[in-house]
Amino acid sequence: MPYETVKFDQMRSMLGRLQEYIYQPISTLTATAWVTKEPVAYAERMSGQRLEVAAGDRWGELWDCAWFHFEGQVPIDARGSKVVLLIDVNGELCLVDEAGTPVQGLTNINSEFDYSLGLPGKRVVHISESSSGDEAIDLWGDAGCNDLFGRYRSGTLKEAVIAICRENVRELYYDAEVLLETAEKLPQGSARKEKIARALYEVTLILTEMTDERIAKASALLHEQLAKRGGDPALTISAVGHAHIDLAWLWPIRETIRKGARTFSTALRMMERYPDYIFGASQPQLYEWVKTHYPALYEQVKERVKEGRWEPQGAMWVESDTNVPGGEALVRQVLYGKRYFLQEFGQEMKSLWMPDVFGYTASLPQILSKSGVDYMMTQKLSWSTYNRHPHHTFMWEGIDGSQVLTHMPPEDTYNSPAAPRSIVKAEADYLDKNVADHALMLFGIGDGGGGPGEEHLERLAREKNLLGLSPVVQEPSSAFFEKLAEKQASYQTWRGELYLEKHQGTLTSQARNKRYNRKLEKALRELEFAAVLASSLCGIAYPQAELEEIWKEVLLYQFHDILPGSSIKRVYDESLEHYALLLERVEALLAERYEAIALQRTAASPVAVAATAVTSDASAPSGEALTVFNSLPWERTEWFESEGGSWQRVTVPAMGIAAAGAAQSAAPATPTVCTVQRTIENELLKVTFSENGAIVSVFDKVHNREVVLPGQSANLLQVYDDKGDAWDFRQDYRETGGMPLALIESSSFESGPTAGVIQCYQYGDSVIIQKVVLTEGSRRIDFVTTVDWKEEEKMLRTSFPLNIRSERAACEIQFGYLNRPTHRNTMWDYAKDEICAHQYVDLSEPSYGAALLNDCKYGYRAEGSTLDLNLLRSSKYPDPEADQAEHMFTYSLYPHVGDHVAAEVYKQGYELNVPLRTARAEGEHSQPASSAAQSFFQPAHPSVMIEAVKKAEDSDAIIVRLYETSGASVQSALRVGLPLQDAWSTDLMENKQEQLEAVDGSIPLAFAPFEIKTVMLTISAK
Repeated sequence: MPYETVKFDQMRSMLGRLQEYIYQPISTLTATAWVTKEPVAYAERMSGQRLEVAAGDRWGELWDCAWFHFEGQVPIDARGSKVVLLIDVNGELCLVDEAGTPVQGLTNINSEFDYSLGLPGKRVVHISESSSGDEAIDLWGDAGCNDLFGRYRSGTLKEAVIAICRENVRELYYDAEVLLETAEKLPQGSARKEKIARALYEVTLILTEMTDERIAKASALLHEQLAKRGGDPALTISAVGHAHIDLAWLWPIRETIRKGARTFSTALRMMERYPDYIFGASQPQLYEWVKTHYPALYEQVKERVKEGRWEPQGAMWVESDTNVPGGEALVRQVLYGKRYFLQEFGQEMKSLWMPDVFGYTASLPQILSKSGVDYMMTQKLSWSTYNRHPHHTFMWEGIDGSQVLTHMPPEDTYNSPAAPRSIVKAEADYLDKNVADHALMLFGIGDGGGGPGEEHLERLAREKNLLGLSPVVQEPSSAFFEKLAEKQASYQTWRGELYLEKHQGTLTSQARNKRYNRKLEKALRELEFAAVLASSLCGIAYPQAELEEIWKEVLLYQFHDILPGSSIKRVYDESLEHYALLLERVEALLAERYEAIALQRTAASPVAVAATAVTSDASAPSGEALTVFNSLPWERTEWFESEGGSWQRVTVPAMGIAAAGAAQSAAPATPTVCTVQRTIENELLKVTFSENGAIVSVFDKVHNREVVLPGQSANLLQVYDDKGDAWDFRQDYRETGGMPLALIESSSFESGPTAGVIQCYQYGDSVIIQKVVLTEGSRRIDFVTTVDWKEEEKMLRTSFPLNIRSERAACEIQFGYLNRPTHRNTMWDYAKDEICAHQYVDLSEPSYGAALLNDCKYGYRAEGSTLDLNLLRSSKYPDPEADQAEHMFTYSLYPHVGDHVAAEVYKQGYELNVPLRTARAEGEHSQPASSAAQSFFQPAHPSVMIEAVKKAEDSDAIIVRLYETSGASVQSALRVGLPLQDAWSTDLMENKQEQLEAVDGSIPLAFAPFEIKTVMLTISAK
């Protein structure tokens, strides 16, 4: 063995002996636990099952809770010594004061963690720097029988003792640890490495006995090396304490609230001991939980924020997924997030804190830029499988050209041990160190680990300016970004999405959550529009507080381990229940407002309006007035079925209302069904099915064009083996061979303007019923699907090989679309096999194309001429029953002339997701509805979409959010059908920017490609 290796092994062995010598147990604490299945308040702490617990005794099962009472007496022999408690309940514990306010978090020593980043446990409780020798110990703690990552690790009391801390040994331990690791990381042959190694070697000779005299001698020797300083730095590292907390993941939301209390209280205790310590925490939702459940703790946090030692980090309500949420949801994440930190702490968030999300939509830079967010911190791209992202510091440019300065800590972790190896790795691996002078280090242990502990802060105290290492300064990330921005012009630009080459399964996992998310996003959009109309037309109060409450819960479930589908079963059991209640509330509020507007149009008296019944029934008995509402910003002519099976065709203006009645009725021309030839057709399309239920032809009768690739089958439902987890599945899953479904029954139907076939498939114990619908006058083929899915480790997909050749597929994302290659020329192309899209993916030649639409799916594949949609995944981890349930969803094939822009495909996506709404006017004063249709908001250009109409946050003004959908510069205008007083452009935070000219209710607006515009309108009183 080489001499150098022998020496370093001896030094590591010495460190181990020092560590064991730091604490000397002198007395045992008695421990009593009151165990419950769910958390109980401090006032009810003795309501559970009472257990007397000694070291080695089991106290709970996974997710059990307990209030522990620790009692003891410091022995007189400890007088003058530094006294601590060593407590490890093999779970997570939060000590509280006599009022029940969290004081300090403790974590089990054997918690699952990446030990290369340090040891996760926290077990030391400081009692006295110089004991009087008679202190009584009487402490209460709130425990959870789970570790950092929710797993069960025996639930037995491991340790509860009073101990003496040998402070001189503790300090020597950190002196030796920092120097030893520094020496190990320095290049071979450097003088600095040799001098540190020699000093440490001499310390091993000194410490053959652990006497105070020898310890002092060893400390003096090492202080000579610790005192050596570096020169002018090439790189300075900004360190901020961090505790990344997943708001749900391998534990339920209720446990996150307690993790927050443990983490926040531990950070406060560390601040008392280390004056240089700066701690940061993101996510207003977490702060709000602490404020609600632990108000006294929250006040302590506010004081540290005011002092400048605690940094609120933003700017979203939660660290949201950014692939699946809609555009307006991402705006609300920032709107509510920034407003919270401004209102609670008086701080304007200038950076987005997103260390752990699974990819980043190319729409995000514009959302951030228009929200006053200049910077973004992330880290997850370092997880990519095939290609290394080429930058740690770069300008990220979105689809509209907006840019945000983005930094990824070059250590590639947000759980840094703050050790010399951290500093060396950051400098060695920093891809932009040729132009950047600063890098960020996030140190601490998250997810209940309490953030930074003693070990992190002791190391940093020795690393401020230590010869051989880049200097480290503890400061807020805001100060780091301001310094980083000084060389902004020198950084490279990355354009488009930041695609993570892992976790593509999260675009599909937990399909019911994704469906509820889509339905609630659309329902909230509809409700806000209806509430604005009801307020303006009927004087009904806008439900602002209730809307904010609902929005914030929806935003919570968009957290990056909930909506993507990567949490445990309990998280989804609870979120699905809450989603259903939220949607019910939204629909009730919506029906109430549309009903009131319908009554107002029938000249109902104020009494009748107040007494109206709440209904959203889509039909009206003969003689009653039926009003139809269209919340989309273009005129729609559609069929709907009335009570009794009669059909009506109605034309409703843009974002407007119209009456349904005999004047708009017409006899529909029903598409034809031929069971012998297995075809359905209308005046535009003819669809032919094979014996197995797949489609072998979609023929465009008007343009004499076959849509399906000859010799191939479309809507081919296949099942694939999927032994992956919620995050990932094998990229070569197709090579294993897809398994077709068995068509066990097929029937046809004709109803008014619709006709089609109903196919019943079976696979294993699962049943899929699909209604394939063609409607008069429509180019859209709808696949209305219900699934009773009972399979494990299987993936259900459908594919459409199209007779269309294109090098790219247009994929709708928030506030626009993204072109993605349909080839696999490079590893970058190959890595993007599963891609995210919202309401459509389109494959087009210049003169013809086809789109695949959906009402709640996000995982697509586009290769060659085939569009493929991922429908269900039943992985077994972390939820062993994922997607084994009943599902409902609709997807559609939409052949069209021209490319997707010329065909206005985005409108088809919205129409599939946003149906016309109806309300019935009831009451003794109701009369037949006025036949006059009315539009309230309409853009003048067909490529401009109105994404939201809502009341302003801080006034009675109306906010209208628009965006350009085609990627072109256009001249448009916003036409307002309400009495307009004035108009202003605003940013996404609703800050006024420029007054806009309005002529006869029309406001001219010029859009850059994919530009989002927000307009604030003041409406005159009635």
